[in-house]
Amino acid sequence: METTANVLTGLVAALHLYFLVLEMFLWESKPGRELSGFDASLARATAPLAANQGLYNGFLAAGLVWGTAAGDPTGFRVQVFFLVCVVIAGVYGGLTASRRILTAQALPGALALAAVLLTR
Repeated sequence: METTANVLTGLVAALHLYFLVLEMFLWESKPGRELSGFDASLARATAPLAANQGLYNGFLAAGLVWGTAAGDPTGFRVQVFFLVCVVIAGVYGGLTASRRILTAQALPGALALAAVLLTR
């Protein structure tokens, strides 16, 4: 189960690195506009906000990598903390911005969190 938990946590970290790239560097390009649904003008106007959001996604990814790499008990605690942050952010985003965030962020985070908790 520990291997499964680490793989799922790693996938969630990779997903958040992908979000970082989209939001910080590709927001005004076609992939970023497809993600947001914004036209070029609105994407340009919201790019600083998206970049800030991308930075936070990078912090989540860094915490998940740290938790996966660290030995116990620190690693377990760090994974739980950052996965809970991912789930909360995903639920909040799903309720306030787009329902797609529930399946793109909250669900993977919840599955990884469940796997991490089952290692105990």
